[in-house]
Amino acid sequence: MYSNSTLSEKPPVLEEWYRRHLDRAKRDISSSGVSPYTYAEMRRLTGLGATDLDDILVDDSTSQGSPELRQAIADRYLAGRAERVMVTHGSSEAIALTLATLLRPDNLVVLPDMLYHALVHYPELADCRLRSLPLDDFTAAGTDPAAMDRAIPPDTRAVIVNFPHNPTGATLTPAAYRRLIDRVREVGAVLVWDAATAEISWSGPVLPDPGLEHPDTISYGTFSKAFGLPGLRVGWCTAPPELIERSFALRDRSTLFLSPIVEAIATAAMRSADALVEPGRERARGNLAVLERWVAEHEGLVSWKPPQGGVCCLLELPGVTDSERFCLELLEQDGTLLVPGTAFGREGTVRLGFGGGEKDFTDGLASLSRLLRAGGGTRR
Repeated sequence: MYSNSTLSEKPPVLEEWYRRHLDRAKRDISSSGVSPYTYAEMRRLTGLGATDLDDILVDDSTSQGSPELRQAIADRYLAGRAERVMVTHGSSEAIALTLATLLRPDNLVVLPDMLYHALVHYPELADCRLRSLPLDDFTAAGTDPAAMDRAIPPDTRAVIVNFPHNPTGATLTPAAYRRLIDRVREVGAVLVWDAATAEISWSGPVLPDPGLEHPDTISYGTFSKAFGLPGLRVGWCTAPPELIERSFALRDRSTLFLSPIVEAIATAAMRSADALVEPGRERARGNLAVLERWVAEHEGLVSWKPPQGGVCCLLELPGVTDSERFCLELLEQDGTLLVPGTAFGREGTVRLGFGGGEKDFTDGLASLSRLLRAGGGTRR
């Protein structure tokens, strides 16, 4: 998946797919996030008044993010350690700033073989050595304590993981989480922890930010997934303060800072996180139950590993030999949008999201059933 030397010259398959097809869709059952809120819904849930933004001076903000927003993030995820928080234009900017600052040529980076494209792009751009492993090599540590020893060599510079995983929904058991942190500390590596959907767990408690225990941790978060505020375009990282300071050299040459208006809205959202996250989580829980029954009813046409967190899964389609053709046929016939598994290096699969509205979700599954039974997505 990581051997394509032209990766930095071409748009990522995932983003190009949405750019070409999202506006054609009647319903989207591909997303890795919950349904977005309107601004009025967000104000009601957070208690943000209609005039609460009126006194904001529309001036520059600060490179690290407003103190109020950083503190709100730190209070929820990092025991109040606001000095470890930087606010960014989505978590994508946080990934770019921190990995471009951290990594150097020939660094050994360990990561699963299916990962969000930005997390792979910057190690490649830095000319790192990539050790790409099956996702099971990380999750197996829950039952095999030596799994992490085999996965993470002593000369590792960074370990990059994403849990709950996008697109599969896999996550770590508490034992595997503990062993990952211990092994990274043993070898003196940096743990890069993408927690975009950490707020939604189906298999147990939400995994805490590893930075609470391992100081050399970079974690990423976003309002785009579990919070239902993707258009806010606000994300963050938690990281060692010295790494954040070093990243300003890049930020000062690119985006500089966020809008103070956006930061004020984000602060209200973070202070009311439970009120925003819980409705989407409950809606996804109901859709997941529907999906579990649907998969059982389509034995032989589909297979999966049920997601343990987040709001998406990787659905295997044994009869499909061209997943991009399959997704285009589904879109053209019924206006239902899926993401082909080629966006994650997995032909014969699709990413299916269950975080949206119930009617769109059930209608989308009905469309998917019709195409599967008609034998769509076969190479001609």
